Amino acid sequence: MLAAFTLLFILRVCGQILVVVVDIDFLPPFEQWYSGLLPYLVLLPIQILIIGAMLKIVLDFAKRSGFFITPKPRAAVFIKWFSYVYFFSMGARYVIAMILYPELRWFTDTIPIWFHMVLAAFLYTFSHYHLRQGLITS
Repeated sequence: MLAAFTLLFILRVCGQILVVVVDIDFLPPFEQWYSGLLPYLVLLPIQILIIGAMLKIVLDFAKRSGFFITPKPRAAVFIKWFSYVYFFSMGARYVIAMILYPELRWFTDTIPIWFHMVLAAFLYTFSHYHLRQGLITS
């Protein structure tokens, strides 16, 4: 699951870059990939750092060794609750966007929201492993 979420996020970042650089017609326009909260020249390096972290985590799981595979149940409790807040705040953001802008139904201008949910799902999955390995429930 972690690898699938990572691949989805990589495809999102690559799609956004392609739209900026090549202006591919079959992909949504740049404005639909980008919420505008950060300048794109700041956002892109942050996205690349996130991808790097996700890939390191996936690599540790693939090797079944490394920093990110060692159970950290106390940190996992925080990460799990953060993932809930993150996911549901994006759900609320979507609902509010649909109320304020009903013409944007489903996927128009909501790409950032869906991919924040992907990141939240990654965090939840990661924390779930650590909680199960550490035998802590929350």
